[in-house]
Amino acid sequence: MRLAQVLLGVGLARGIYAQVVEGGQFPLDATEFAAHGQTIGEVITPELYSTIQDILKAQNVSGLSVGLVKPNGETELKTWGIKTDEGDAMTSDTLFNLASCSKAFTAASIGILMDDYASGKNSTPLPPGLKEFTWNTKVKDILPGEWQIMDEWASEKANIRDILSHVSGLPRHDYSYGPYDSPQDIVTHMKHLRPAYELREHWHYNNQMYVTASYIISKYAGPYMTFVKERIFKPLNMTSTTFSPEEAIASGKLTVTWTHTGRRIPFWFTEDTIELQAGAGGVTSSAEDMTRWLAFLLSGGLHPETNETLISPSAFNEITTAHVVTDGKAPNPNLSVAGYGMGWWRQSYRGHEFAYHSGAIPGFSTRTVFMPSDGLGMVLFLNVDEKASVHRKLSFKIMDSFLNISETDHSSHWDSRAKAHSNDHTVKPPPYKGTSNGSIELTSLSGTYSNPGYGAFTICDPSSTSQYCSEVLTDFSAVDSVSKRATEAQLYAGWPRIWSTHLRFVRQKDNEFEVIFTALFPRGYGPDSTPFETTETGEGQARAEFVVENGKVIGFGLFGLIGEETERDRAGGSIQQRAEAWFTRVV
Repeated sequence: MRLAQVLLGVGLARGIYAQVVEGGQFPLDATEFAAHGQTIGEVITPELYSTIQDILKAQNVSGLSVGLVKPNGETELKTWGIKTDEGDAMTSDTLFNLASCSKAFTAASIGILMDDYASGKNSTPLPPGLKEFTWNTKVKDILPGEWQIMDEWASEKANIRDILSHVSGLPRHDYSYGPYDSPQDIVTHMKHLRPAYELREHWHYNNQMYVTASYIISKYAGPYMTFVKERIFKPLNMTSTTFSPEEAIASGKLTVTWTHTGRRIPFWFTEDTIELQAGAGGVTSSAEDMTRWLAFLLSGGLHPETNETLISPSAFNEITTAHVVTDGKAPNPNLSVAGYGMGWWRQSYRGHEFAYHSGAIPGFSTRTVFMPSDGLGMVLFLNVDEKASVHRKLSFKIMDSFLNISETDHSSHWDSRAKAHSNDHTVKPPPYKGTSNGSIELTSLSGTYSNPGYGAFTICDPSSTSQYCSEVLTDFSAVDSVSKRATEAQLYAGWPRIWSTHLRFVRQKDNEFEVIFTALFPRGYGPDSTPFETTETGEGQARAEFVVENGKVIGFGLFGLIGEETERDRAGGSIQQRAEAWFTRVV
């Protein structure tokens, strides 16, 4: 085999060499770069730094931290803006919650656990009758007596790959669980949540399946968060990375966070809720620490310094390979179709393949990207929510700079699915399909409603006088008196869940209401004590249709959480039959 060294187009600008082996190009690894004395110039040049600064100012972003790993193993760290109310400058060791970028750690941990069983290093035996633990293992076999969803076929046949690739058929019922639920509760409550599709019929993002994965690890290898710390964080020397909100706060490195409207909000997770959120979005890290994770990814699962295998090549390949098409049509000529693996999307930009994931929770917008063939990895952390369009645009600008290609229009790259992969919860509800059964007074709609998967709660009308309703109405009154929001024809409820504190029901037509899952801050937060609420734009919305029979309200159907047509929609039927969740009137 004859080896010849040639300059690639990328290397022409940066001095990066590659080897050509029988017509195939292979980038040199970090050792080979060092042997040839090659260095790579700054990817984020002064000009690009200034351009990014202008974008952040135009988009009202308080702070940004970026970490890059280059093909020679060198890191590049850049920051912009502030991380505190007092105006302290952002730093490369500032801590951010990764939100859904945490899912890659969950999938990797499942792969590591599978490797343990394959090599006999496991400490807990598998259930009777289960001889191996693989991606094809049925969830019902690894969680006997616990796993069950409403679709019988999916209950029987769904495997680990299915649930981590988001093709279980169960949509994201993110508003069904609360701060006092455990990962085991999430698993056992799934049988009460209505599916939207058949198994493997349709890709639909689901945080609860990653909670399930974390529960599997806890059940067979000890606490999930300890497992990730011992098997990933410690070996990679990610010393500041943690799941613990209290630990992050105590370090003094955690950024404060803002909403897209400029209001300060608290760190969204607490020590009491982090176990529930750990697998789906619980990692807190810095750009500095995450460059070690990026180097691990670019090494294909090997320790980037010692070459020790942290996760087997087969497991790493399974995780980062797309198993289901999520975008069957390329959004523009620069991008390919896209697919989802397990905690990673896979796509190509101008012929350069990249894997990525984004995350979003209140106060944070994040993105992780690595280009396996080109050797570039990047993380982008913003301390303001609803900024997915910003970090998408910035990631492409960084790719352009690295690849030395001309400026391109990034505005439409992923607009068609800008929020499909973050911790967002819903989109604008579909139009009304039911038949009006006449409008009824608000006072007749107030009362207690229940759903087995969502629990029971009480809806209040403006004239409700119970102590509970008085407290709910007081909270809304404080917020609405400042916002000057029109409040006629509304119902109200407390909804203390992970992603909301309250519910608004705003009458649209007859007995149809827009439902807004919102978080109220009736005493403000941080340096501003002015009351406010925060609801992600275009999200946190659904539609309720109340059903009245013989003059009596029997319940309401909740629609619009999924944001697209479901099997149930196509089948038609009554509101009870079509609803994504049906709430029965109990009082």
